[in-house]
Amino acid sequence: MDVDDPNPQTHSPTTISDPRLRFEARRAFVWAIVVVLVGTAIYMAQALLVVFGGMVFAAIIDGGARLLGRILPVARGIRIGIVLALGVCFGAWVMFFAGTQLTEQAAQFPAIIEAQAVRAMDWLDSQGFAINSDNLSGIMQQAAGGVSQLTRAVGGIIGGFTTLFLILILGVYIALEPRLYERGIAWMLPDANRDSFLEMAGKMAFALRRLMFGRLVGMVFEGVITWAALALYGVPLAALLGLLTGLLAFIPNVGAVISGLLMVLVGFSGGTDMALYCVGVYFVVQTFDGYVVIPLIAKKTVDLAPALVLAMQLIFGILFGIIGLALADPLVAMIKVMLEHRSENAGRGSPDGFPDSEATA
Repeated sequence: MDVDDPNPQTHSPTTISDPRLRFEARRAFVWAIVVVLVGTAIYMAQALLVVFGGMVFAAIIDGGARLLGRILPVARGIRIGIVLALGVCFGAWVMFFAGTQLTEQAAQFPAIIEAQAVRAMDWLDSQGFAINSDNLSGIMQQAAGGVSQLTRAVGGIIGGFTTLFLILILGVYIALEPRLYERGIAWMLPDANRDSFLEMAGKMAFALRRLMFGRLVGMVFEGVITWAALALYGVPLAALLGLLTGLLAFIPNVGAVISGLLMVLVGFSGGTDMALYCVGVYFVVQTFDGYVVIPLIAKKTVDLAPALVLAMQLIFGILFGIIGLALADPLVAMIKVMLEHRSENAGRGSPDGFPDSEATA
């Protein structure tokens, strides 16, 4: 019992009267909640990534609708319908009109990759490196299976179709009524924190739209230029390589390396000159995209450190597979926007970046 308390009967036995001890108890409680939330997030990581993937897809739809709004003064719902219709038309074109050519090229792709790998191993063996042919055969079979799965994904046979379908459905719902979900989350926060949260959500949505716009521009540029340059020289599988390059451009750093390796391996099937030409195409496309296209877009998007993005891609790729690898870039961008918002609002109230509820009460 606290002898300094004039009315000790008004307190519960669990009341902590010492302000410093009460402060430390609150801090311990907060850390306990943080640990529980982190554990829950890890347990639900796959589901949370699917939800975040829906948000990324919604940002793409919303960005397209906003661009259409500059030239078509129609209702937002109609513009979203137009964006979705264009996306469906593109998918139908890939599946039906270009499907035959891509399927034929996809069937040749594993054999070409395996043949070039065997030639490389034979060259290493001629240079004195000991190569086990049985192990090589097993590796080639596994590699051929992996490449076959990748090419089949391009042709429409997508692994994890349920996850992709959920991302698309979530993205459409979020794009149709983004304010509804923002208000729903804001209502779960204290009154004093809602305005700051809505401001932060607006900044995140703006940054995500610009980031996805830049990513899509880079994908189209790399895919079309790669296809045109390879087809001009007569490189086999030019259409498939162009499509793969465009799709892999969605994943910065890692995607460019993978597409470049595939391009060079296919180029070696036509001899050294073709391989060197493919290397030149790869470097010209990546250099122009990296030093001209991306910097122009980056002025209006989120500026991210390449090493940080690559590190997060490696971590999320190991933990969550291809979906973690693809979403690492926008996730880092959202974290950066949140930290910048907290830094800008730190002087307004509490250290969490939100206004101090006691000061505004």
